[in-house]
Amino acid sequence: MFWVIGVAAVLIAGAVATTAIVMFDRFGTKIAPPSSSAVALPRDAEPVPLGGRELCGKRLMISAETDEAMRAIAQALREEPKARRVLTETKKESYERFKKLFANDPELVRLTRPEVLPAVVHLLPVAGTDFPALADELRRRFPEAQKVDVLDPAAIAAEMTVTPPPCPPEGER
Repeated sequence: MFWVIGVAAVLIAGAVATTAIVMFDRFGTKIAPPSSSAVALPRDAEPVPLGGRELCGKRLMISAETDEAMRAIAQALREEPKARRVLTETKKESYERFKKLFANDPELVRLTRPEVLPAVVHLLPVAGTDFPALADELRRRFPEAQKVDVLDPAAIAAEMTVTPPPCPPEGER
């Protein structure tokens, strides 16, 4: 009989402790679980050419009609506190990357002219950035931009049921 009382006491103590933990977590300060998007990385918003980098992390892509407009936007983003990295791609560089991406479709490459592709600024934001809100802010700030898109390669791969290789926290390989 005493063992039943002992077991009941342990169960009640466990329930009280669990309730206290849940209540503290509910009303206390919540700590976000670590993720690649929450990693604080050094900020260097000096615009640099995309070059041969492969961007694999979530980012903002700002398209411009001319290389000059793209460069002006990239320079303005140097002072943007939400910009961790600013990478640029001229119209010619966009076309060269397009040719590599679609090398297995020569007809598409043949039909696509370099002048139809935009010059692009790739903005990798600081950790914790609200991507849609920043995209809206940049659309208002840069009306000369053709488009401001949130690009999430992981979401795109999930829709295509493709498993891409892991992306490092920096968002580039």
